[in-house]
Amino acid sequence: MIEMGTETPLKKKNENFGEWLDDVLQRAELVDVRYNVKGFIVYRPNIMFIVKRVYEIIESLLLEKGHKPALFPIVIPISSFRKESEHIKGFEREVFKISEAGGEELEEELILRPTSETAIYPMFALWIRSYKDLPMKIFQSVSVYRHETKATRPLLRGREFLWVESHCAFADEEGARKQVEDDLEITKRAFHEFGLPFLMVEREPYDRFYGAVDSYAFDTLLPDGRVLQVATTHYLGQNFSNPNVFDIKFTDKDGIRKNVHQTCYGPGVSRIVAAIISVHGDEYGLVLPFDVAPLQIIIIPILKAGKEDAIMEKSRIITQNLSKAGFRVMLDDSDERPGEKYYKWEMLGAPIRIEVGEKEVNKGFVTIFRRDLRSKEKVKDKDTIDHILNLKNLILKELGKRAWDRFNSSIMSINSKEDLIEKREKARIIRAPFCGRKNCADEIKAETGGLEVRGKRIDIKEIPSGKCFWCGKESDRIVYLAKAY
Repeated sequence: MIEMGTETPLKKKNENFGEWLDDVLQRAELVDVRYNVKGFIVYRPNIMFIVKRVYEIIESLLLEKGHKPALFPIVIPISSFRKESEHIKGFEREVFKISEAGGEELEEELILRPTSETAIYPMFALWIRSYKDLPMKIFQSVSVYRHETKATRPLLRGREFLWVESHCAFADEEGARKQVEDDLEITKRAFHEFGLPFLMVEREPYDRFYGAVDSYAFDTLLPDGRVLQVATTHYLGQNFSNPNVFDIKFTDKDGIRKNVHQTCYGPGVSRIVAAIISVHGDEYGLVLPFDVAPLQIIIIPILKAGKEDAIMEKSRIITQNLSKAGFRVMLDDSDERPGEKYYKWEMLGAPIRIEVGEKEVNKGFVTIFRRDLRSKEKVKDKDTIDHILNLKNLILKELGKRAWDRFNSSIMSINSKEDLIEKREKARIIRAPFCGRKNCADEIKAETGGLEVRGKRIDIKEIPSGKCFWCGKESDRIVYLAKAY
């Protein structure tokens, strides 16, 4: 439970986001960073309810699109991992290796999965024989492990993180490209449920996933002005299926042997949860979308001498009725003061608080507190369930609108280096004409303290005009730039 006597508000997250995040993770008992291995954290029960809801939402959308769940081993033989040259080049410095087990040296070194292409695709090569086996669409919900060399931060950047990864194989490029479109749509639908704004971009050729032909990503904006990559999807072409790698072949209707086209998709659950906490939270703690919240409604009885039985009876009836209606609801009948209970459940992000006191009993209403607006209203007893059903949607709409308004107001267009110098302090995300050259991107990052070219938007068509804002050469795209985690 939250330690009482600490009812002071948190720091304002826009003034010191790092301190705010550390404080809310501790006070709301979300994670514990004291596990004795750097970069690894303990997910406590309060956050695991949120994690499970994020998994459920994403998995349900994948199942709806015909994906099937699977589970592959956490260990990958080093020989499999080294099959695809770009892939190994990108990940080899980050992997955890196992060279000994049972007191003896292993015949072949194993790695803990940093991602699962090289675990799954050898099995695809065994399973796929005919066009009748295609498309093959599977996903797994697992942890992955990367020896992150940058400074670690709970949920945002660690050495173990949670995600869902989907891997698909198709007879042709058209089917695979359509899958990428489905991945983008799944992510948009999930992020709507989370109330999260996003920048949907195609990564630059030099910034693609290792082994991909094309990479697409979702970035959201955190209160400190940095963007956080929360999901990616990739068209892999035949880079992993060709005869020199995993040789994943099928026989088509004409009896011709062909290599499959592939995609992979990875929404990062740890980072999505971090974004939900960071984007919506305030100086009083968590602010959660109704469907994501572990506890949706908390009932607080406000006892008065001589009226205790009537107040508690009404509180119990409300709790039972709301539970039967399918809500996650709890009656807080502890002996803490009402103010202590308010503080605790605001910190934990319960979207709705129902207060029941003498007036509520005598006059046949309840007082409903909305966590997102921190506002109260009186609702007649008979209207309570319908009102909460309506609030469920209003809360998500409010959180999404606020988040999108902040996000959109953080984007600023520039056309030159001078514009960048003038507007850099006011903008979090920069929109600019760009030449597409890697040298320019490297120079920008080096000379601006970490500003990165995130890519060009794919949800709208933007036609460049004029010169590259950085080098003055002809521009061929509009890109978005930001500092990133």
